[in-house]
Amino acid sequence: MADSYVRVRGAREHNLRTIDVDIPRDALVAFTGVSGSGKSSLAFGTLYAEAQRRYFESVAPYARRLIHQVGAPKVEDITGLPPAVALEQRRSAPTSRSSVGTVTTLSNTLRMLFSRAGDYPEGTAERLDSDAFSPNTAAGACPECHGLGTVHRVTEQSLVPDPALSIAEGAIAAWPGAWQGKNLRDILAALGHDIDRPWHELPRADRDWILFTDEQPVVTVHPVRDVGRIQRPYKGQYMSARRYVLHTFADSKSETLRKRVQGFMVAEPCPVCAGRRLRPEALAVTFEGQDIATLAGMPLGALAELLRPTAARPDDEVAPTLARDLVARIEVLTELGLGYLSMDRPSPTLSAGELQRLRLATQLRSGLFGVVYVLDEPSAGLHPADTESLLTVLGRLKEAGNSLFVVEHDMDVVRRADWIVDIGPRAGEHGGQVLHSGPVAGLADATASATRRFLFDTAPPAARTVRRPTGTLTLRGVTLHNLRDLDAAFPLGVFTAVTGVSGSGKSTLVTRVLAEAVREHLGDGTPEAGEDAAEAGPMARAQLTGAEGLAAIDRLVRVDQKPIGRTPRSNLATYTGLFDAVRKVFAATDAARARGYTAGRFSFNVTGGRCETCQGEGFVAVELLFLPGTYAPCTACHGARYNPETLEITYRDRTVAEVLAMTVDTAADFLADIPAAARSLRTLQDVGLGYLRLGQPATELSGGEAQRIKLATELQRTRRGHTLYLLDEPTTGLHPADTEVLLRQLHGLVDAGHTVVVVEHDMGVVAGADHVIDLGPGGGADGGRIVAAGTPAEVADAPGSRTARYLARRRARPDAS
Repeated sequence: MADSYVRVRGAREHNLRTIDVDIPRDALVAFTGVSGSGKSSLAFGTLYAEAQRRYFESVAPYARRLIHQVGAPKVEDITGLPPAVALEQRRSAPTSRSSVGTVTTLSNTLRMLFSRAGDYPEGTAERLDSDAFSPNTAAGACPECHGLGTVHRVTEQSLVPDPALSIAEGAIAAWPGAWQGKNLRDILAALGHDIDRPWHELPRADRDWILFTDEQPVVTVHPVRDVGRIQRPYKGQYMSARRYVLHTFADSKSETLRKRVQGFMVAEPCPVCAGRRLRPEALAVTFEGQDIATLAGMPLGALAELLRPTAARPDDEVAPTLARDLVARIEVLTELGLGYLSMDRPSPTLSAGELQRLRLATQLRSGLFGVVYVLDEPSAGLHPADTESLLTVLGRLKEAGNSLFVVEHDMDVVRRADWIVDIGPRAGEHGGQVLHSGPVAGLADATASATRRFLFDTAPPAARTVRRPTGTLTLRGVTLHNLRDLDAAFPLGVFTAVTGVSGSGKSTLVTRVLAEAVREHLGDGTPEAGEDAAEAGPMARAQLTGAEGLAAIDRLVRVDQKPIGRTPRSNLATYTGLFDAVRKVFAATDAARARGYTAGRFSFNVTGGRCETCQGEGFVAVELLFLPGTYAPCTACHGARYNPETLEITYRDRTVAEVLAMTVDTAADFLADIPAAARSLRTLQDVGLGYLRLGQPATELSGGEAQRIKLATELQRTRRGHTLYLLDEPTTGLHPADTEVLLRQLHGLVDAGHTVVVVEHDMGVVAGADHVIDLGPGGGADGGRIVAAGTPAEVADAPGSRTARYLARRRARPDAS
């Protein structure tokens, strides 16, 4: 009989300690262990990487030559390994042009349906190509808005928020500050405008010209300077406020400036396509009496119903064939609880769980069998009710003759596995060992396993006293996405968990509406730090009829899961600022001073000390022809990032490259006497990131790790006043043991007098909260309402809440199945 196991011998990728392990095929296998223990190094870095390498070996010689640059996993031998497909968490933020339709490729089929089988206006000479139905192509995009559906413009209200001020007092808030703003005011005075008169008293014609003219007159300005300064006239050219804002947003290389002027712009539906994003020729074509923009805007469940009559026709014409394909693929999405999404829903508005299930559904329709699916936490971002649907779908993949290797932290998913491979006992250099490989029940005998306690412990959680609020922040009449005239009350000075199935409106309420309201109260209407204004695109603003209790908030910290960088050049050392201290330490050595090396010499981002072959990235991009591009270690510095001269400088016998290769835990000991570095390293350890390497590229970090790095960066800052912390699923990617570490930090913030609000699916976190707000009852149009609010005990008993029964189980005993 054929061997039914994948047998790994001598795996030593990353922190794996030359391990041997046998894993059954045609089974659901869970890889468990604390964050950084080595489970992903085994599942992805070894098993998937070797399956991919073997596939590469079968392709054309030229492609093989490129592929060899990527390298092979460090393993002596693997037998019984089938072809593999990986479903990893996305490390990059999707752009505003990405949508549900593009992620699932459903939009390709819908465009083909309209191209080949649509009803064209009478007299149309020829059918349009499918590209003509895409807003992301020159052939299809509306020429006015370039396929975005919205246009940015400025209004008098956006440019002049306080018309009681005069121009001299800064009425035109959109203008730049400092010298450039004064220059524009002086030019207006030279042109004969009254800059000392309140704005609202100026004639309408003058106000319109000042704000919106395209003229750029040049005049001689006689500036009024301070006594003793030279009063020299100069030629000044005028630029209207509108021209300044639009020019800066379109052309400025400064992200800070672009974000500033974006606050003075108003996004509104395109006047040409009415927000439908396409050219008139494409919108004139219909199917079942509707144009493609209408169908793309329907909930997927409703779209499937509209297409069913066509799909049911027995003939093999184009329309029934394409309709059947669309209906079948939508049914998988509906089964995964995503029927409320529309095809034109922008990807940036989706939660991590929604994106993960969209990609999983695409694989389900591929019809592959005999392959290994390697999945990275498929339950991430899922409500327990959605996790049950996920398990059903994974079961179908297994029944189709596939193997499922799943890196997972959700104990409910792990209990349903056929086999478990537990790696540990701890993270980084203290992990990398196989503690148990076998049926799930056998893990009970692995005394060193951190997973065992959470999988088998049946004792109820310790009772805790619910904190009393110090006040309440109330939002009234909230309207945005599926929230309709909603009233929501957030108690202050306590830990609040916002729950609900995917798509119920949790993230909209917390990270959009609540965050916007507090930011506006604090006078900070700019986009989030780190948010790319160009890619974020025009976002609909929430409407409120009222807000109370905002005066109690002195500061807002919103910690999201967006990447801390988009290339290997970004890492936690540079993001947190601790690398500044490291560079100063190296620059202060006798050898560095003798050579005249400054701290800049030890930066891999500037010319001088870095390796110029890879320009300090340590990696070079490798294009793999028909396959996605990847990164390979630099052939000159072998990943060190620096040139040989820089690496001759050592501190305590270590080069700067060796310090970057240290884990946070190792570096905390090595740099314990450097206060600036020690403080950052301590906070990183406090949020459970001791296993990460200082120079670990941002492209290798999960969304949960990026979020905790941001949290650690905030925790090391001095906190003044009452701070509101907003976190979106902070336990994503965390082993239950790591979640305990993170929760100690978050509850510590509340004990210090601050307010913490988390969007969360982990019932252990919810059960330990002081207050719970449960949205639902379903997703999309079936959600957007508060179905229960109160203490965890009160919500666990609430009728009509899909969260209640899972919370009740968790309160009875931890991680109850």
